Amino acid sequence: MTHTPPAELDMTWPPPPFQPPVPPVLGADGVRRFDGITYATRPGYRPRLLDVQVPAVAGPLPGAAGPLPAVVWIHGGGWLEGDRRYPPPTVPAELLHGSVLAAGLALVSIDYRHSLEAPFPAQLHDVKAAIRYVRRYADVFGIDPHRIAVWGESAGGHLAALAGLTGPHSPGADALEGTEGVGEGDTSVRAVVDWYGVSDLPAVRLHPMPPLPPGTEFPDPYDALLGGTEEERPALARAASPVTYADGGAVPPPFLLVHGTGDGLVPYSQSEALHAALCAAGGDSTLRPVHDADHVFLGADDIPGIVGASVAFLARHLGA
Repeated sequence: MTHTPPAELDMTWPPPPFQPPVPPVLGADGVRRFDGITYATRPGYRPRLLDVQVPAVAGPLPGAAGPLPAVVWIHGGGWLEGDRRYPPPTVPAELLHGSVLAAGLALVSIDYRHSLEAPFPAQLHDVKAAIRYVRRYADVFGIDPHRIAVWGESAGGHLAALAGLTGPHSPGADALEGTEGVGEGDTSVRAVVDWYGVSDLPAVRLHPMPPLPPGTEFPDPYDALLGGTEEERPALARAASPVTYADGGAVPPPFLLVHGTGDGLVPYSQSEALHAALCAAGGDSTLRPVHDADHVFLGADDIPGIVGASVAFLARHLGA
């Protein structure tokens, strides 16, 4: 007796650099969850995964309201660590995910290569590969491919800003788009939320790092991200800085920058610099200080308000 594999399986070798979505799990809350989808692969690296959560109002199920806008969430961790499933410790996942879904937005949470796996621009390549993947399978997810935004925190905020500011007309566009996963396609986004991300790497590399607890080993996050030699790093730092692309010839998408004024790791001046550059380029940029808060909003007294304002910004610009 011979076994015939299901028609939808791709039995070619080598396997394709991404996999189609698996069927969703329908939760008691009506949310369809696609967990652990491989959106990009490369020999020698762990598969890059994403999760998709689509609230009950979305198509293509009978009686649904049609495809929904989507937010791509990009985790932080100094480009050295972090996980798509976990927001910063000050922001409960239930609050973040629930607020996005309650606003009628689909949520796409992604992993990307850490800097000791591959230096920049590998991380940006992965973000763009995830956007291309979501667009390719938008009909399966019930997502509107024309209404996608990005939202990141810390290192993820830096990558979200770059994703919003780099495209086909950016300086060095080919090097920044990459060919991971789906390989080609539209990576533009409609809006960006950047929580306390780095925007000017040459400047922030001069800022002293906070002391680590005794016995803690942690590589320099900027050197690890940039790679190269010490002589090469100034040019690499400029190429990895969102401010470099703020005036790239096209009007940037709307930005919301949220940053603690007491941030000891990524100074508040980093968001001030990006805000000024965006405004100078004719962009729609809002800078929201969180007074006296440190990195990851430590010390902030209204985390639900910060999340709510961020979701409201996205919903407004995505037409949710």
